[in-house]
Amino acid sequence: MASLGETTMTMAAAELRFRDGVMDVSAADAAALASGEPLLRMRNIGKSFPGVRALNGARLDLWPGEVHVLFGENGAGKSTLINVIAGVLTPDEGEMHLFGEPLRLTSVQNARRHGIAAMFQEFSLAPHLTVAQNLVLGNEPGRFGLINSRRARQIAEQALSRYGFELPLDEEVGNLGRAEQQMVEMAKAMLTEPRILILDEPTASLSEKETEALFDTVRQLKARGVAIVYITHRMREIQAIADRITIMRDGSYIDSLLAAEAGEDQLIELMTGRKHGDLYPSISHHAGRTLLRLENVSSRDGMLQDVSIELREGEIVGLAGLVGCGKSEIGRACFGLVPLAAGSLQFNGEHLTRLTPREMLGRGLGYVTSDRRHEGLLLQRSTRENIALAALPLRSFSWAGLLRLGRERRQVQSLAERMHLRPLNLKAEAVNYSGGNQQKIVIARALARETKVLIVDEPTVGVDVGARAEIYKALANLVHQGCSIVLISSDMPEILNLCNRVYVVKDGRVVDHLEHHEIDEERILHGFFHEASDSQEHNL
Repeated sequence: MASLGETTMTMAAAELRFRDGVMDVSAADAAALASGEPLLRMRNIGKSFPGVRALNGARLDLWPGEVHVLFGENGAGKSTLINVIAGVLTPDEGEMHLFGEPLRLTSVQNARRHGIAAMFQEFSLAPHLTVAQNLVLGNEPGRFGLINSRRARQIAEQALSRYGFELPLDEEVGNLGRAEQQMVEMAKAMLTEPRILILDEPTASLSEKETEALFDTVRQLKARGVAIVYITHRMREIQAIADRITIMRDGSYIDSLLAAEAGEDQLIELMTGRKHGDLYPSISHHAGRTLLRLENVSSRDGMLQDVSIELREGEIVGLAGLVGCGKSEIGRACFGLVPLAAGSLQFNGEHLTRLTPREMLGRGLGYVTSDRRHEGLLLQRSTRENIALAALPLRSFSWAGLLRLGRERRQVQSLAERMHLRPLNLKAEAVNYSGGNQQKIVIARALARETKVLIVDEPTVGVDVGARAEIYKALANLVHQGCSIVLISSDMPEILNLCNRVYVVKDGRVVDHLEHHEIDEERILHGFFHEASDSQEHNL
């Protein structure tokens, strides 16, 4: 849109004038602004893989000092487009211009030499190397084949202190939490002094406090003239950090909007190609007998203390709390992944002491992990194998130790169709699917067995609005078919709209229990922060 480009150029120029003397804008960036040319211009970008047209006529204009959000459903082509920008993929067709000059990237290293860096959802870190070693990996200072360790450490210290990241330089990266690993990844990307930084779902595993720290870093980078391509599905992040938004659908460019003028309903309609209907399905709860009960449960690792909850037939019970509060450990304890030190667990009328995931599956309790890539999927195996995995011992899938391939294929096909997996290719490796479709595979696997109770931990993290609606519908159908669900979520709207009872978890304890008529956002938030000291405080 010409008017939008002119408006953006004017805004960017005004931003530069306002920050004169502070913003570190290169001569090339300033020249691009003065000429009316974006820093990066992409036109008619096409990319195909065997059987899949991933990009078709994609386009993007990126200006210095802006946060530009790529918005679209899982599978819309966002990841393919940023891989083209980062030099991971070479487009089959189309044109790219950087500073007004033709650009053709042949590798990630080539992109970095042009001032383009990326921080993807899957980190490029070496877990057995220290923080300092990871930061300089591939660019170690030295001479004659020898690394200057002192200089390497100085570089690492400067990289972390520049953005306020407090990390132990000598700690192996594999021992850090995901949020800390993300800090290492970002510091590593920034060492190249990029003009363009790509952030792919950067807050997916961060608390609210960590998210705000990330936003502060993004604002610093904007002030220095860095252009940021940002992928997120979270509307509140778009409102908080975005300058412009480009919407993609089915690999194609749909529209570009100023973030300040874009409404949520408008974005969802552009993203999906349909009017924004009700996201949350109507669920009729008819609570029956108790199926799952924890009484005064404490875990050996100390994460859980005196936890008591119950789940009845025909209901969705929510476990709400801040990141790190212990709500995930409750679900893992029910499935036999967290050893218990005290208390009792009762499932379907049976008192259980030593629990294993195999035994709980056999009794009809399913579990969907929050970490689909590391715990939920065999990424290099086919969709068919991933969906069928937990049900292979069943007579419907095997007999006398032999797999009944025809039955397996038909049932897996039915489950994949039920979850609206796109594209539906049972031979495709799980790693080739988008995050939302990977989540559908994990849930489809849970549906392959007859399940009395399903525990789902953060079922829609990193999932777009369209896939969210399909996942919520699948959960509603399970309840209507007689399954009971424990929904563990840091997403307040999920808790408020899907659950008929809620337990609030804080510091490994249940601090409140709300019946359906009592469920209220203010009361839940009060439970999150009640009597919390600064050192104890966690964030969503």
